[in-house]
Amino acid sequence: MDSITQALLGATVQASLLGRWQGRRALLYGAVLGTLPDLDVVIDYGDAVAEMTYHRRFSHSLFTLSLLAVVLTWLVRRLRPDPGYSSRRLLLTLWLVLITHVLLDAFTSYGTQLLWPLATPPVAWSSVFIIDPLYSLPLLLAVLAGAVFGLKGRRPRWAPIALTLSSLYLAFTLAGKQMAEHRVDVAMAAAGVHPRQVFSTPTPFNSLLWRVIALDGDHYYEALVSWFDTDPPELVRLPRHPSLAAALVDSPQHARLSWFTGGMLRYDEVDRHLLVTDLRLGMTGYHPFRFALAERDGGEWRLIPAAERWPAERGDMGKLEQLRRRIWTQQRPIPLAQWASELQSR
Repeated sequence: MDSITQALLGATVQASLLGRWQGRRALLYGAVLGTLPDLDVVIDYGDAVAEMTYHRRFSHSLFTLSLLAVVLTWLVRRLRPDPGYSSRRLLLTLWLVLITHVLLDAFTSYGTQLLWPLATPPVAWSSVFIIDPLYSLPLLLAVLAGAVFGLKGRRPRWAPIALTLSSLYLAFTLAGKQMAEHRVDVAMAAAGVHPRQVFSTPTPFNSLLWRVIALDGDHYYEALVSWFDTDPPELVRLPRHPSLAAALVDSPQHARLSWFTGGMLRYDEVDRHLLVTDLRLGMTGYHPFRFALAERDGGEWRLIPAAERWPAERGDMGKLEQLRRRIWTQQRPIPLAQWASELQSR
């Protein structure tokens, strides 16, 4: 999730549990601690694939953060003891500020390695876009209320209400995910399509319009599903070019990327480069995580030792507007095939 939302979440959690003793400082402490797990972005892992797949690793582990909460509790009690609240309450507060950060990240599509150092796949419940104003708004209002009216000596009120509302919103997004996948499952069964893997995620900045991807051999299907749709979703069949992956059999970057994404990958040859695209993230035709893993040397593919992230556009406001209109009107079809074709030309 974006850093601002993580800071708001941390501030709201700390205000709920320690605000009456720490006052407005609880907002500051919680905001700083709530963004701490993302400091792993300053580490240089060597190449673009490693930068992506090692983010949200040790710093987002439930084990690591639980130990960190214990150490921080001991330090705070030793250096700045406060008789107003117990060590148990302090430990619970610090633990929740850290743990809610990584659990919220797990609701996005990126992939969070909650159980590191265990070699389990990243967790991606993929029910929330990485920036979702409806989730962040209650937290923002609670933090503003605490900053304006103060927290010292008062029973927490706004912060618990905000946390309840934001949690209910997460439950709503999970319901939307189930709705979208069910409608696409029905449409695929009617069309005689039996995919080996399905992935769903909300479209940018909302949880009303969903994007569903289904892998089917050399192709994959994409469909858009809104809560307000009345007709079955349109299944758009797109090429995936998995035969190109044969050139990457000895590529550790490709093996790592396949593990991290669960195999939700597309392959393209562009400008004599073999590009591997993470289909989970971004939007059809605009995927921020594309990697050049090999390049043509004469008629043969040569692996690129340090994987490069392929330049990507920042997005198109016109396309975002089309998606916004599609939320409310199914009769406004989105040209997914046209958008996806751009992956082969840039």
